[in-house]
Amino acid sequence: MSTSNHNFKDQAYTVIKERLINCIYEPGSFLNEAQLAADLGCSRTPVREAINRLEYDNFVTVVPKKGIHVSDISLTDVQQIFQTRLEIEPVTLRMAAHNLPQAELFAFKRKFSGEPPDIKNSYRLDTAMHLFIIDYCGNRYLIDMMHRLFEDNTRVIISSKQNQIQIHDARLEHLEIIDSLISQDTDRAVKLMKSHIESCRRAALDYFYDMQAYSAAPASAYKAVLDELE
Repeated sequence: MSTSNHNFKDQAYTVIKERLINCIYEPGSFLNEAQLAADLGCSRTPVREAINRLEYDNFVTVVPKKGIHVSDISLTDVQQIFQTRLEIEPVTLRMAAHNLPQAELFAFKRKFSGEPPDIKNSYRLDTAMHLFIIDYCGNRYLIDMMHRLFEDNTRVIISSKQNQIQIHDARLEHLEIIDSLISQDTDRAVKLMKSHIESCRRAALDYFYDMQAYSAAPASAYKAVLDELE
């Protein structure tokens, strides 16, 4: 295999994955291999191999005679994403707290204290702060797992905001967490992180419950999930 061919495969995978994460290819939609190749300006071979990798990553499913189905986001997906975050992020924060560079904490504080960015940059800043903390936890297995989780978390955030619904304005919550980390009050930072994730979870579940109910899905099943979280 030539280096050029290898690069085409990696580039196709990276570009398509980024578009899936950012919901440019919307959840639940169908893609066409030929159109993807035309969009990327390459042959169908690197696209086909990229789709195989993305199917393994659970971003898409190849449906015979229909095309490439972009994985939808279900209420159960949202519940499991936030369940994982609620269990793992406070742990990684406690592990990372004394390793976090003060300069970067103050940089995040300035960003969250300034004028609210547009929707795209808002979720990018949000994700960057969470991954910044996770990346300093010192455990590469947790880091890898949480980076993958945040890819799906980004899909949840964007897919809702594309419908002009603001899931949750968390700027003040982020600032409180950062201030606690700057002052090295780890216990308070952990408590605030749990509360922040819980608020995000409730808002996301409410949104996706409404969407599922609007689509005439059996409401009782989704309502049971929400009641369980009270």
